Amino acid sequence: MLGHHYTHSFLETAVASVNAGCNLELSYGLRNNVFMHIPKALAMGNITLQTLRDRVQPLFYTRMRLGEFDPPAMNPYSSLDLSVVQSPEHRNLSLEAAVKSFVLLKNVQGTLPLRARDLSGQHLAVVGPFADNPRVLFGDYAPVPEPQYIYTPRRGLEMLGANVTFTAGCSEPRCQRYSRAELVRVVGAADVVLVCLGTGVDVETEAKDRSDLSLPGHQLELLQDAVQ
Repeated sequence: MLGHHYTHSFLETAVASVNAGCNLELSYGLRNNVFMHIPKALAMGNITLQTLRDRVQPLFYTRMRLGEFDPPAMNPYSSLDLSVVQSPEHRNLSLEAAVKSFVLLKNVQGTLPLRARDLSGQHLAVVGPFADNPRVLFGDYAPVPEPQYIYTPRRGLEMLGANVTFTAGCSEPRCQRYSRAELVRVVGAADVVLVCLGTGVDVETEAKDRSDLSLPGHQLELLQDAVQ
């Protein structure tokens, strides 16, 4: 609110936030955050003690339900590790969620889905800065991934037994340096071309927005060359 000039100080922001119903501030890394001014606001009478209790109650109730204050032996979640998180059941559920969340804008002549049984005799070209770069596949606030569980488009298609050729065209999402000749060579010999484009945290995150929705750098040119 302070950045948008709705308020003029951290104290005023704390008062407005708490009185509006906000009970949690995300201020990682800030020593002098907004809610540190709540005691002063309380002393000045800008926030009542009952309001403060009303805000804190659901917050701590949720933390208690999660077992944060229980001894480790009483909390079943404290014993979880990657063998549970990355169990076949959980990975299959993640796969199901990914498949069901795809947004297909156009499917000319039923090109999709690509079926493994139809790919054995075909030559696939996988191109673009997102085709085989695990680092750029995760958005803002993503957990730190385990490399062995990351499947890039290139890796996934190679597991299907298809004849896959790859070139990034440009090595990172900003795509400032683009190798057209290499892309044309790879795409020209393919039966099916998959172009993997996007933005990623290198281009936009929270507090780092873009002024337009255009593809970064030479990505549009890369796409046009692949289509041509």
